[in-house]
Amino acid sequence: MGLRRVNVIILVLLAVAFLIIVQRNLLNLSDFLHTEKPDEGVILPFESELSPDLNSVRTGEEIPVLITAAEDRLGAVVAAMNSVYRNSKANVVFTIVTLNETVTHLKAWLSNTRLNRVKYKIVIFKPELLNGKISKDPHTPEAAKPLTFARFYLPAYIPEAEKAIYLDDDVIVQGDIQELYETNLKPGHAAAFSDDCDSASAKGIVRGAGNQNNYIGFLDFKKEAIKKLGMRATTCSFNPGVFIANLTEWKNQNISQQLEHWMELNTQEDLYAKTLAESVTTPPLLIVFYKRHSSIDPMWHVRHLGKFWLISNFKNEQTKNGFSNNHIVLMS
Repeated sequence: MGLRRVNVIILVLLAVAFLIIVQRNLLNLSDFLHTEKPDEGVILPFESELSPDLNSVRTGEEIPVLITAAEDRLGAVVAAMNSVYRNSKANVVFTIVTLNETVTHLKAWLSNTRLNRVKYKIVIFKPELLNGKISKDPHTPEAAKPLTFARFYLPAYIPEAEKAIYLDDDVIVQGDIQELYETNLKPGHAAAFSDDCDSASAKGIVRGAGNQNNYIGFLDFKKEAIKKLGMRATTCSFNPGVFIANLTEWKNQNISQQLEHWMELNTQEDLYAKTLAESVTTPPLLIVFYKRHSSIDPMWHVRHLGKFWLISNFKNEQTKNGFSNNHIVLMS
């Protein structure tokens, strides 16, 4: 009888040990699934990472949207992406261009918001790409904000797409971005912008605020290289904070290389206007796309509404001019 009791006790102990081992294995598996999946495909320098498999119900044609993510602007990036996603049922895929040291922080922001269900890929921007093309002074706007030039290299970041949307990180989208994506570009045009003179924000609400809206506000027309181009100084400028690109035409016309040429020439001849402030990406775009770009609906790029004192004026202008809805508000 005593031997049987010993055997029973041994069996019980073996069963308990077995259950403990199984439980630990299950816990380890659970931890693995919760901690490893968000970091799936660790980013190596200058490679891209896809978002996790989200089992998204959104299907149909993909709408590529490129946005940059600077370390000190992640909150704005999340807000902009969220506004796009929430106001459209389209199959939006974000390409987020950032610096290598920002990746971990960016992924934390994305995983802790509703954007953990958004399709995206993260691409690393290489600042050395700008060597010889911008000022070496680290205090200049172009040196301090290298990501602002990512828009010049759209086909490199979205090579599989024929068409794409670029958004600055300071926009809030209030309409269905698919409508913007479906904007028709004229044959031979590589991009479509909102002209400053035609923008809804120029119709009275920023009148007298001193904003530049023509070419002479961005380029030095006293310089010989600018004179030779035969451009009119009073030509209406455009804002490159929101635009659509035909990436096939962009590549065929070597737009990126043309932009680099004018960046390099500026470092040698100082072609930009002295009153340029921080709009360092605008001058080369104005030159390359002079009278060679299509237009987007001005209501897709309503500027300066981040300034609270302009909001009531904007509403008044909407009513007076018959605008029924505004789609994108540029917050800066």
